[in-house]
Amino acid sequence: MNYKEYRPTLAQLRTYVTVAETKHFGAAASRLDISQPSLSQALAAIEHGLGVQLIERSTRKVIVTPAGEELLPYAKATLDAVDLFLAHARGAVGTLTGQLTIGIIPTIAPYILPNLLRLAKTTFPDLELRIIEDQTQHLCELLRDGHIECALLALPIEDKKINHIPLYHENFHLVVPEDDPYAGRSDLTLEDLRDLNFYLLDDGHCLRDQIVDLCRRADVHPEQSQNASTRAASLTTVIQLVSAGHGATLVPESAISAEGQRPGVATATFNPAVSAEREVAIAYRTSSSSREEEFRQLGALITRAFHEVAQKPQA
Repeated sequence: MNYKEYRPTLAQLRTYVTVAETKHFGAAASRLDISQPSLSQALAAIEHGLGVQLIERSTRKVIVTPAGEELLPYAKATLDAVDLFLAHARGAVGTLTGQLTIGIIPTIAPYILPNLLRLAKTTFPDLELRIIEDQTQHLCELLRDGHIECALLALPIEDKKINHIPLYHENFHLVVPEDDPYAGRSDLTLEDLRDLNFYLLDDGHCLRDQIVDLCRRADVHPEQSQNASTRAASLTTVIQLVSAGHGATLVPESAISAEGQRPGVATATFNPAVSAEREVAIAYRTSSSSREEEFRQLGALITRAFHEVAQKPQA
């Protein structure tokens, strides 16, 4: 077949993109809910039609060829354009309807999700949110590969394939044992951090990096403290360690109503003149920038959910 006459079907394009992303025929077939023979036939059809080998098969692994890598962004953009076309056909452009998969980092998800899901149900009743909770690096990979449509992350995001819309700034609060001299203070300075022995989240959590960066402004290196060898996968675990009376930690404002009320701990805040915060944004692929209005609407809902949690009175 002459490649100038050939037009791949959407099913063939989706097959090629999915195999390229998963680099595994079985996983790709499962994701597409088709048999492996059907997947192989679709892939062979698009390669034959284009006259280009997109995927190199071997007994041990699947490799995307240089031509396949070069064409992959265009295939993804085509599928994104089709999704937008269908949204137009449904009259849903600029309105949140249908399924939308969003990734959220673990230091945000548990604290704003109840409010976000409630607000989404009342504001956009035809929207079906699907949630993926993971660390920033993994969410960026899922976003680039098209497995999620957007992600709620803390800035900065250093990826040219990802755009973002800033949503809100979130202050850090200090959590200490209930009998600590800093308990209840509202005038902390960065220099006060020098007196503390920090517990941190494990490597890979952006909150760990943000706390380390903040402390370094006061020439404090919490990653070198005596508690640095402790590996905690969640903020809840870190707070339980603090409640035992052997250290302190910093938590984002949205987590205070949940984590700061646990037995054995107390909180303190920084002097208002001190910049001790993180900025949260909703991120999306540059290739899906035509859906920016939808992401802005979702971002506004997320911001409302955050402010409701942040303004919740402490017991």
